Formats: sequence, structure tokens, C-alpha cells
Amino acid sequence: MRSLELTPTGSPLEATSAGAEARKLEVAGVSKVFRSRRNETVALDGVDLHVDDGELVCLLGSSGCGKSTLLSIVGGLETATGGAVFIDGDRVVGPGADRGMVFQGYSLFPWLSVARNIQFGLEVVNWPKARRAERVRELLAIMGLGEFADALPKELSGGMRQRVAIARALAPEPDILLLDEPFGALDAVTKRVMQDFLLSVWKRTGTTILMVTHDVEEALYLSSRIYLMAARPGRIAEEIVVPFDGSRGPTIMRDPRFLDLRAELSDLLVG
Repeated sequence: MRSLELTPTGSPLEATSAGAEARKLEVAGVSKVFRSRRNETVALDGVDLHVDDGELVCLLGSSGCGKSTLLSIVGGLETATGGAVFIDGDRVVGPGADRGMVFQGYSLFPWLSVARNIQFGLEVVNWPKARRAERVRELLAIMGLGEFADALPKELSGGMRQRVAIARALAPEPDILLLDEPFGALDAVTKRVMQDFLLSVWKRTGTTILMVTHDVEEALYLSSRIYLMAARPGRIAEEIVVPFDGSRGPTIMRDPRFLDLRAELSDLLVG
């Protein structure tokens, strides 16, 4: 695996490792084999990656490359065949409150109000009632959902439902937020609004985020680093350092560096 950073002229440079940063997530040699009576499929083969404290990193790859399987292993929902995952140095052995997960399909409880959906995880981990109420109010304000606290999910737009899902995942103050194609079901305009919204939440909360996407432009727009996954078997093919600071906005999509990286990543994705 090589690590690339593109200059404005498009020439590759060896990127400097961020080893001095505190590593929130470490994936070390993770493999996953699915077995049946007739055959076995190697979904992941020796995956190594890390996400530093406060980073927003994207896993980018086409369908079938194992990126969602990897995210499920990080979330403790799947068990690795080999290797290990560590959060703050502690080995992941199953689901935990230190990881919040958001899926493409919202996964809200349709019979619960917005506020009760957000509060659900806090009840599971036995937060005191007063603290739960305060945290829900805080997240409703951050998500711009204050006037919809009593609404049911069916009364909300797709983008608003995903805001609720993100709020619910953030409620227990997890060490890392795991996002699996969270905007994949949204129309193009709502998707861009939600991307900007995610950036604003990330900046306000400082939450460490690992996000799965198949959208090259989305990965470049949101993340500080990108891990490009190749398939058959799933592995990290490239690590790309995105050369933009935290001041993201639509104008960066016209930056020559953005256009160069988008073209290179698109070629690598189909290559």
C-alpha cells in the first residue's frame, strides 16, 4: 500500500504519516472468511488501517469490496476470522457504547418520537433521567430538530430521519462514530445538505468518524484521509491524504487538486 498526496500539478508525493496523533481506532491484519458447505469466500484479507482522534476518515470502494463487512467488524457486529480491532488500545470483542453506528436505512423505531428515539440508547446504558433529558435537548439543538421533538419518523423527510439516526448514535458520547453509506438513499440535493450538516456536527462535537461510501466526490469532500479498498479479496489498495483544511465548501470542488484526486480515484476504483 502506498500513501498519496497530490500537489496542484497532480504529481504524487509520499505523504507524511500522522503517527504523532493519538490513534482512536486501530485495525490490525483483519481478515474475514465466509464459509458454507460448498465453498468459502475471502471477504477481507489482512486489512490494516487507523483513524486518529478527531479525524473523519472514509472507506471508499465499489460494491462487494468488503467495506461494510469491515465496518461491522469494527462495530462488533461481525467477528473477524483473523487479526484484531482496537479502540483506544482496548480490543473490540463485541458491540459497545464506545461505538455509535448509523446505517443507510435510518433504523429508527417508528412508534417512538424523535426525542424518544434519541433517548433510547441512553436508557440502555442507564444514564440518569435528568442527564438523559439534558443530552436529548442538546442534540435536538445541534441537529436543528427542536420543533420536531414529538414528531414520529414517518412525519419527517429522509434527511431529517438521518439527522435523528446520527443524533441517536451520538447520544451516549461514543469514542467513534461509524457511518455505513448514511446518505446513499437520499436525493442529490438532500445528500449535499446532509454532507455539509455532517461536517458542521463533526466540527462542533469533535467526534472521531469512520464512514463507508462508494461516492468518490463525497469521500473527497468530507474526509481528511481516504482508504481505497480493492475487492476479491477485500484489502486496502491505497491511502490518500486529502489536501484541504477544515474549511470545506462547494468551492473546493473547483480546486485543481480536488479535480485531480477525483479523476485518479475514479480510475483506481474501476481499474
